[in-house]
Amino acid sequence: MPLSDDQPHTRTRLPVAEQTAHVTGRQARPLRTLLTILGIVTLLVVAVSIANRDKPAAGRAGTGTSGDRATAAAASPDHTAASGQQPVTTTSNGIGTGYPHTDQGAQSAAANYAVALGSADMFRADSRRTVLTTVADPTAVPALQARLDQAFTPETNAHYGLDAEGRAPKNLTFISRTIPIGTGLANYSDTGTKVEVWCNSLIGMTGKASEVPVTENWYTLGITMRWTGSDWKIIDYSRKAGPAPLPADQQAATSEEITGAVQQFGGFRYAR
Repeated sequence: MPLSDDQPHTRTRLPVAEQTAHVTGRQARPLRTLLTILGIVTLLVVAVSIANRDKPAAGRAGTGTSGDRATAAAASPDHTAASGQQPVTTTSNGIGTGYPHTDQGAQSAAANYAVALGSADMFRADSRRTVLTTVADPTAVPALQARLDQAFTPETNAHYGLDAEGRAPKNLTFISRTIPIGTGLANYSDTGTKVEVWCNSLIGMTGKASEVPVTENWYTLGITMRWTGSDWKIIDYSRKAGPAPLPADQQAATSEEITGAVQQFGGFRYAR
């Protein structure tokens, strides 16, 4: 029997908690659908990112895997990777010897010899001859010895605050270190080669009474070597200034700080 307008109407009110659950139930299904879609999109983005992480970007320099970079370095005979070949394990008079009979072996030898030729040992006649007989071809030693003796004169020593024998005054420390920045082949053959070594050097005197502060110098050392049958040895050398970068806007260290650094940090041989 249909209810007439004048019949009483019965309204049922749900408790508040049940009302909330009822409304939430109507919204839950589309919300779960949205979260599912977002989750799928996120997984796809992560998968694509991982897949493309090691791929070089087209047209962008400096990208590629380590294998690609090694292949590119090997394809250029004039510039070797910084790691180069297996370093030498033998030394003579503190200088690396026994380099491979390869272009990289020649560049490693030249870098090591540049360090030796730029050391403080060159300012003393006895140690200078020891360095020279270690790094030079025996047939070239007399001519090279004469050139170096003319370069490292008592006047040269005095310019750097040393005595005629190349010794520093008491309580002062003389510094002469050469740091190879890079090497490049000027020419190469199985019997002889010329390597250019771009260098930075530190030279001067440290100590409270020093009048010759330590300064840096940039130059390129051209080292011509001959394969002697067992190693690369110098037969000639040349030197030219630069290329020098723009000096950094950096406060110079005090003499005491330089002295401490020299005592704390030893030099290197540069077999690559």
